[in-house]
Formats: sequence, C-alpha cells, structure tokens
Amino acid sequence: MSYPNKVIHSGYFNDTLRQWQCQNTQITPLNLMYPIFILDEKDVREEIKSMPGIYRQGLNHVKAMLDPVVESGLKSILIFGVINKLSKDQCGTHADSLENPVIQALPLLKKWYPNLVIACDVCLCPYSSDGHCGIVENQQIDNIKSIKRIGEIALSYALAGADIVAPSCMMDGHVTAIKQSLMKENLLSRVSVLSYSAKFCSVFYGPFRDAANCAPSFSNRSSYQIPVGSSSIAERVVDRDISESCDMTMVKPGMMYLDIVRKVKDKHPNIPIFIYQVSGEYAMLYYAVQAGVVQLREGLLEILRSMRRAGGDVIVTYYTPEILKWLKDVPIL
Repeated sequence: MSYPNKVIHSGYFNDTLRQWQCQNTQITPLNLMYPIFILDEKDVREEIKSMPGIYRQGLNHVKAMLDPVVESGLKSILIFGVINKLSKDQCGTHADSLENPVIQALPLLKKWYPNLVIACDVCLCPYSSDGHCGIVENQQIDNIKSIKRIGEIALSYALAGADIVAPSCMMDGHVTAIKQSLMKENLLSRVSVLSYSAKFCSVFYGPFRDAANCAPSFSNRSSYQIPVGSSSIAERVVDRDISESCDMTMVKPGMMYLDIVRKVKDKHPNIPIFIYQVSGEYAMLYYAVQAGVVQLREGLLEILRSMRRAGGDVIVTYYTPEILKWLKDVPIL
C-alpha cells in the first residue's frame, strides 16, 4: 500500500497541535464589545420581545446589570440611547440634549468603571420624528445638514465622557464632520472614531429597531445603506472613511458578510476591524438553541472564530456576558 504524499490533517491530533493552527481565531475579553440600551425613564426595565434575554433599561438599573459583567472582565461597551418619554422632531433635538439618556449616563459610567472603554452610537434615527438616520426634507436626506448635526451629537458625547464615538448613519462625510468637531475642542487625542463603514441594508436589523424604537416612518434606509449584493460599494466606503482618518471601521451584519471583512482586512491590515453580530443574528442563534438545533457554546464559538478567521479584531455581540463567563474558566477560547 502506497503512502499518500500530501498528509495534512492527521498530524493535528491533540488540542495543542490544533490550537497552533488557529492563532488568529482565539477569543479574549479584548475581542468583545457589549452593546446596551439605556432608556430615558430611569426606573424602567423592559425585556425586548424580539430579543429574549436582552433588556432596555433606565439609568437606575444600569449599574446592577453591568457590575457582574465588568467583574467577569468586560473591556468595552457600546451605548444606544432610547427615548420613550422625550419628544422626537425633525432634527433629533434630544439626541444630545441634557435629558438624553446617553449624556446622563456617561459621567456615571466613567465614575463607576474608570477602566471601561465606552463607545456611543451616533445616529439620528432613535431621536428623529421620521426614524431616518439623517435629516429629512421633502422625504429626501439632506446630507450636508445631516453630517453637521452628526458632528454636533458626537461632540456632545465626547464632552460628556465617551472614549469612542461611533457614527452608524452612513452619511457621506460623517467621519470628516466628526473629526472637525473634535478638533475644535482639542479632543482628537482623547476620543476615537469608530465608523460603521460597511453597513448593509439587512433584514437582520428588525429586533434592534424594536429595541431602539427607531423604525422609519416611511420608505426604508436602502438609499444610504449598502445593497446586500455589493462588495464594491462596501470597499469604497471603507476606503473613504479610512482616508478621512477614522480610527476603526466596522462591517455590519457579521455572519453573512465575512467576505467583506476579509477584503477589508487584506487591504487595510493595520486598522482594527469591528464586526457587529446584529440583533437578528442574536435572535436566530437564540431560537436555534431553544429548538435544540445547536448548543449555545459550540454554535456561538464557531461563529465567533469564523469572524476572527475572516479578520475581525473586535466582535460587538449581545452574547458578551455569556462568553466572559466561559473565559473566566478558560482565559482564551
């Protein structure tokens, strides 16, 4: 019997040998960012029906929720403000008013967790009366007015204590507008910009829109989010945002767009790439686990490692608390 001349997988017969082949797919607390929803009603805590196990909550509940996660090794969070009581208008007045839940939460979070990196989503959709990500006039996005407003909101979050401002609006030129706002206040060396550069027009955002109460009142966001089938637009937007000096970039959603992650990483190996495992991806895995189709740990780790393999440096995931519990027993997954 002749011996095969290309023997590969049989040489990796124990865990150590296999791990040596997976150095870029390991998961540590540094690879995770936890998204949270903060309400404008301080004493309210509501489970999001389309995202079982995930809550939006007022400021009086946030510390009790975060304490055990920080104790487990949490390094960073991404905050979304949600307004129930405050009014919404065309220009999103309460996106950066003193009553805004993000503005109110930031000083407390910095006091409670001085070593926690805090990112703030910057967008108009949760605060505008039409639910769109920019300023709308005659049912059209006014890009110039939109990025001016986005720059104002980002600056307000920065002044309140944010470490990272993360524009998710997909408006042309939003990175430049934010950088200029930060520069005027001498904040460029204290606040980073994480741009949602490759944000696709996905059906997997549905549960998030329930959580943030930000579904558009007319049409959809296809005119400024990337078409599902386009890789060229995604690459061009990432290139532009990096040329405008964003500090980090993001691909969103995650699992369906790992080819984009790989292309971005190959072209820009030195800039951190974030992947957002969005609400629909969370719910899809949750219900698969409930149905007995997969086990949570095995299924989630397979997804996370595929994201790391594709080139993702940080994964924004609602499963962060569970993963950190696993990491307490095994420091590197």
